[in-house]
Amino acid sequence: MSFATALAPAPQTRVLPSFRLALGYTLIYLSLMVLIPLAAVFLRTTTLSWEAFWTIVTAPRVVATYRLSFGAALLAAAINGFFGLLLAWTLVRYRFPGKRIVDALVDLPFALPTAVAGISLTALYAANGWIGRLLEPVGIEVAFTPLGVLVAMVFIGVPFVVRTVQPVLEDLERDLEEAAASLGATRVQTFWRVILPTLWPALLTGFALAFARAVGEYGSVIFIAGNIPMISEITPLIIITKLEQYDYAGATAVASVMLVFSFAMLLSINLLQAWSARRAGRNR
Repeated sequence: MSFATALAPAPQTRVLPSFRLALGYTLIYLSLMVLIPLAAVFLRTTTLSWEAFWTIVTAPRVVATYRLSFGAALLAAAINGFFGLLLAWTLVRYRFPGKRIVDALVDLPFALPTAVAGISLTALYAANGWIGRLLEPVGIEVAFTPLGVLVAMVFIGVPFVVRTVQPVLEDLERDLEEAAASLGATRVQTFWRVILPTLWPALLTGFALAFARAVGEYGSVIFIAGNIPMISEITPLIIITKLEQYDYAGATAVASVMLVFSFAMLLSINLLQAWSARRAGRNR
């Protein structure tokens, strides 16, 4: 190596701009898109006194919407966690006719307008719908009930679990499963002790994404819910109703409660995910 070559500057390896410039763009974008709108919600709420705020957010009708929105979202995310894992496993581990079509259909809730999804689900599960007419004789009512809210939330949340778990399953080494089988482990033991610990962080991430989407969903739920006060009314509808009545402070008060609950739930899930990842790392 010549002296001139040794003194030549090292080749530039950065593809993106400098750290300061990239960080500046990142902070500006997050501030405009996330932080400032969220801060505006809380600032608007401060125009209310504590008594007025508490009266609004603890009204019986509003509390009923909390129970339905968060309860149905949690249950829908749990259902998607189970069946989304099965769907991802089928798409990764098996070959069958029409696999590419099934794989494309998983993303349909992403591309389908929420209003179209709500109308389609209502038409299917109404008393005279294709599925509803089969369920009505056995006493199961879906459309215009809390069960309809759950169905809509499951529909819009399943892609989050599948697309989060699928890449991890594709990268999962088959040698680990073969080694477990050679050591005498059954299929159930191999799944619980070898496969599931690897999938657990991705599964929790998909669960959190499905939950967050379901809590804030409006378009696909509003048509099938029926919007009956104290029974099938969701919290986003309460917010929209207050906005239509020009009760901006009341709407932001309910919205701030949703934000706090959602943030606390997502924070808990992220902490559980980090704990699971550390535990899996120690077990290795």
